[in-house]
Amino acid sequence: MKFTDIDWRNGAIRVCGKGRRQESLPLPQEVGNAILLYVNKGRPSLQAPEVFTTVLAPFHPLTRAAVTHIVRAALRRAGIKAPINGAHVLRHSAATTMLRQGASLAAVGAVLRHRSPMTTTHYAKVDFGLLSEIAQPWPEAPSC
Repeated sequence: MKFTDIDWRNGAIRVCGKGRRQESLPLPQEVGNAILLYVNKGRPSLQAPEVFTTVLAPFHPLTRAAVTHIVRAALRRAGIKAPINGAHVLRHSAATTMLRQGASLAAVGAVLRHRSPMTTTHYAKVDFGLLSEIAQPWPEAPSC
């Protein structure tokens, strides 16, 4: 992510996905605050257009491989064993959390930038316990 991808005035961030497809997503206030805190207090002094850099010299922008390594190390330290153990697990976690908080499958797909709802279903693992709490009985049929 580059500094030019952040639209502070409109509270948006430009993201680039597969096929170099670019989209603008909302930039929540707390995320903007965290980026500002990092840039002002945590980011090494480096003249680079990328926002995130390594923390040890020689400083350089983070690569995708570096992000995957960081997430894997964090999962290992936390004792989390997941079938997906790289940065991709964050997409699955976000989708599941959004569903648990009441977001629709369409809303999850929009945030993950999926073109097809079927793609979103692979990310959004359904919480059947939660569904049983909100499920409505079928008319003229006993509840489960």
